[in-house]
Amino acid sequence: MNLGTIRAATAADLDRITEIYADAVLNGTATYELEPPSRTEMAARFEALADGGFPYLVAQDGEGGALLGYAYAGPFRPRPAYRFIVEDSVYVAPEAKGQGIGRLLMERLIEASRTLGFRQIVAVIGDGHAASASVRLHEKLGFVHSGRLTGSGYKHGRWLDTVFMQLEMNGGASVPPDPDSLPERNFRGG
Repeated sequence: MNLGTIRAATAADLDRITEIYADAVLNGTATYELEPPSRTEMAARFEALADGGFPYLVAQDGEGGALLGYAYAGPFRPRPAYRFIVEDSVYVAPEAKGQGIGRLLMERLIEASRTLGFRQIVAVIGDGHAASASVRLHEKLGFVHSGRLTGSGYKHGRWLDTVFMQLEMNGGASVPPDPDSLPERNFRGG
């Protein structure tokens, strides 16, 4: 398996992205959705992020090979004062877990978010116990714990905690916003 091909996602990737996410919904606790979204819904979500200029990446097994995972950064919350913060999402196909795909995707996603001028990436991690692969991955990438909602989700017959983690970039809150950053350009409508 060639783990080195990370590229921008396209609409042609949506069938596989939908499959990967459906597995996470049905068999995992990282997402609190209970029913897998349709391909049409996944396409609407993809288009909303693409239209906003947000990074959406896929990991591919070599040139033209199978998609092994995907990651994107999207708005943390819709209110405009949050425009400098993105929330990350990363999902890896069941057969590719534990092989470094998530880390490769997240490293590229962090770099893309930094380049666009965002100041924080927030991870909202479902079932965020200390041994969670997602918590460990985010810790390795420099994210710090910033909160926990105890018993905030109920899935697969048990209560789940939600963990918040964040990574500061581009000076975080210590410097004024960059007027040429994507969040500022989007806010000004151009």
